[in-house]
Formats: sequence, C-alpha cells, structure tokens
Amino acid sequence: MPFSHILTVYLISFLLVFLPSFGIAKMFQKAGVAQWKAYVPFYNTWVMQELARRPTHWVFWQFIPVVGWFITPGIFIEFVKVFGRFSFIDHTLAALFAPFYFPYLGTSKMVRYIGTEGVKHYRKPAWREWVDAAIFAIVAATLIRTFVFEAYTIPSGSMEKTLLINDFLFVSKFSYGPRIPNTPLSIPFVHNYIPGSSAKSYSELVKIPYIRWFAAPVKRGDVVVFNFPAGDTVINRPDFQSFRPYYQFIKEVGEGDAARGRQYVLSHPEEYPLAIHPADKSDNYIKRCVAVSGDTLSIRKGQVLINSVAQVPPPFSVMPYVVQTNGQMLDEEVMKEEYNVDITNPDQFQVGANNLYLMSLTNEAVEKMKKSPWVKSMEARLIDTAYYDPSFADFVIQHGWSIDNYGPIWIPKKGATLQLKPDNYSIYERAIRTYEGNDFTMRDGKFYLNGKEVNSYTFKMNYYWMMGDNRHGSQDSRFWGFVPEDRVVGKAWMIWFSWDKGPRWNRLFKIVK
Repeated sequence: MPFSHILTVYLISFLLVFLPSFGIAKMFQKAGVAQWKAYVPFYNTWVMQELARRPTHWVFWQFIPVVGWFITPGIFIEFVKVFGRFSFIDHTLAALFAPFYFPYLGTSKMVRYIGTEGVKHYRKPAWREWVDAAIFAIVAATLIRTFVFEAYTIPSGSMEKTLLINDFLFVSKFSYGPRIPNTPLSIPFVHNYIPGSSAKSYSELVKIPYIRWFAAPVKRGDVVVFNFPAGDTVINRPDFQSFRPYYQFIKEVGEGDAARGRQYVLSHPEEYPLAIHPADKSDNYIKRCVAVSGDTLSIRKGQVLINSVAQVPPPFSVMPYVVQTNGQMLDEEVMKEEYNVDITNPDQFQVGANNLYLMSLTNEAVEKMKKSPWVKSMEARLIDTAYYDPSFADFVIQHGWSIDNYGPIWIPKKGATLQLKPDNYSIYERAIRTYEGNDFTMRDGKFYLNGKEVNSYTFKMNYYWMMGDNRHGSQDSRFWGFVPEDRVVGKAWMIWFSWDKGPRWNRLFKIVK
C-alpha cells in the first residue's frame, strides 16, 4: 500500500475522533474530567471507555485500517449512554453526526451525566435488540463484501464451459487488493439500481478517487470480475443496460455515425433515458484475462498469440466446429459424458445436411473426436474475415479485424509511453480521455492533450485484455477494448453453489481455474 494511502486512512481516523472534540470537552466537564483530555485524539476515546466502563482495548481497534472507522462510532454510542441518551435517534446522531451532536449534549442544561449506575436502570426494548443486531450484521457484511470476498452469479454463457449459467461464485477481493468504493454512499448489498426500479442505489454526493490497498497485478489466465468499462453510460431500460450497450446502440441508430445516433438518443429522453455510472457502479462482467499490461496481442484463425507466442487455450474453452460423421446415430448420453456436448441445446449442437453437425467443443473434446472412428472430418468454424458489426469499437471496424483475426494490439502499461499516430488514435483515445480523465483530441493529424500539442502519452494505469472462454459467444475486449485496473473487482475463486433445474452437485466447492 502506498504511503499516501496509509496517510489517508489514518487522517480519516484522526478526524473522526478529533472533529467532535469541542463537544466532548463540554461533556467531559459535566463528568468531572479535565477538558484538555478531549483534544488529544484517541486518548479522548480511552477516557470515554473508562467513563462508560467499557473495554479500553477497543481504543486500539481504531487503528485497524477501515475497521477502525466503524469502531469509533461504537465508542461514541456507549459514551452517550452515560448521559442518559438511549433512543435509536440519539445513537444514530452519535454515530453519524458527533461533531454537531456532542456540542449540543455538552452545552444543553437538559442533559446531565448519570454515570454507569444510571445506565444500569435502563432496559432496552426487544425491538431495539433486533435493530441493533441487524445494523451490526449489515456493517460486518459490508466490510466483508468490500474487503474480503463477494458473491457473484454467472448470468450468461460467455464463459462456457469453464463457468455455467447459474454458477454461484465467491470472488476474492484480496487477490488484487481491496478497492475502496468510489461511491461510499450506497444502499448495502445493492449494486447500481434499487431492486424493482430504475432508480440509482447510490449517491455521488461523496466521491473517492481510485485507491486500491495492497495492490497486486492481474495475471495472465486469471478469471476476473470487473466493472464493464463501456457501461459508464447506459440506456436505463431493462432491455438495454449492458445487454445492449449505449455505444453500440448509437452506432446502430446512426447507421454507423455515432454522433448522429447520439443526437437521436439525446433528443428522445423519454424513450431512451440515460444513466451515467461511476467506475465502481457499472455492471459486473466476468471474463478471463488473456493479456496483461505491456503485452502485444494478436488473434490468427482463432489462435491467441501473446508477444508472437501462441497460447494454450483454457482447458474448457469452447469453439464451434463443423463435424461430419459417417452417418452413425449420435447418442445423447454418450455425447454428454464423453464430449461434454448437450445435443438438446441449440447453442451447443445443430444438425445440418449430409451428416454435418455444428458443435461447440472444448479442446479435450476435439482431441477425442479426432480419434473417433465415426468422425470423417472436423474443422473449426472461424470468423476470420472483416465484416461490419456495430457492437465492435470503431478501431476494430477501421482496421478490418474480426473476432478470429485481430490485432496486433499493444496493451497499455502504467508508466509506459506511447508514440501517438493517426492510425493508433482510435485504439487508445478512449483510454486516454475517458479512463484517465484527459481532454484529448486529434485535429489535422496533430494531437492535443489538455490544450497542449503532444506527440506521445504516458499511461497512468495498467490495462488488461479480457475474453470469454466461449470465444464465439462472448462480447469482450475484442469488441470494446481495454479494461483499466480501476475497474477490476476481484478474482473468481470458488463455485459455492450451482443450479440447473436442480443443484449441480458435481460443481459445488469447485475452484475456478
């Protein structure tokens, strides 16, 4: 963790115990304690614990990063009890608004110090026990979800057959370091919308810049959960969102002209309401990291090459193959058990003429079929010629690339300098402008960064290239480009449950590879 981050953490801890000092001093005076003790950060909370006769080791817990921020309000709540403040409103004010509430308690003639003997006469109603327990559970679960691990459900088949629809995962936040929320004012356990509505579940009243503690880089081959980079702007309707990305849609309605399509959408706000999300609130995606920062990626006839070296495909990645048989009837159970193909699923198996079949096959299944006596021929069905698809980024269309014939493309690396050229402007302009927060344009073959003419750019973040294991059924970096490090949520760790018309028992507690 950089020293600046450590400093920020403890500055917040310092302010939490120092800002209420004026009110604490007046309350100490009522309790017969010297007022100066209120102005010594953390010693003041030690005195509070002594007055409340609560364990003083709580004071040291305040020095645990982030966790300490939640300990301090707990100390405040116990402290106001010795002044006869027992209501839920009183405790909420003490926990969240101590710098304003404590001066009132310290100066009000209506409030007196009753000590721990007075506290003993108070009996908390049953409903308060439940409320307090619920608040504790929410705080604890929020800390775990933010800094340790988070549950995630596979919504689509883009990672078949590594991950299946309705696999329930634990995503490790420790693998790459926990990311501090950019928008901390958010409804607990809700991502970006209030369930059942199109209203946002968070407020941008408080914004925190990108901070990741104990940061570690994403490794090539990791299965990663990240915030969809092209999901910063979405059409806020259930049939759009990230399922039909905004940047794709404006090219569709503009017939290839994004500016015209954008103008059309903006002129029809009732039909196409927009939602703008910060980095941590765009929809979650899950893909495999194929290339890391500094790599040069190419795809030739479906084969991924990193730095000109062919890569071994993931063990359960699938590609469509045209298979011709000798006419033998295919058995449903054998195809499922031996080749991992569900012939009842049209996404995995289609029947053609002359004993031809289109199958989605893993590498293992391909090798087995090559040795099978009933297979006459098999060939990967590649899309290795250029074609127009509005879901592709402009730079893909301009270079004539396709999902199986792509690149070469360099993945930006923090601290690395790129020489700017007209033919690479469209590849990197979104990263430079949107992800790194610059005013960046090209005019008459010249480049302008924040108003100054430049011919190179040095990147501030690391970037990654993500692809689904279902290579022909995944909208991924091939369509919309790089994933900046500030969008990385965590590493897919373990399948804790799986469901398909019933539990998939063989997938429970399976480590994701």
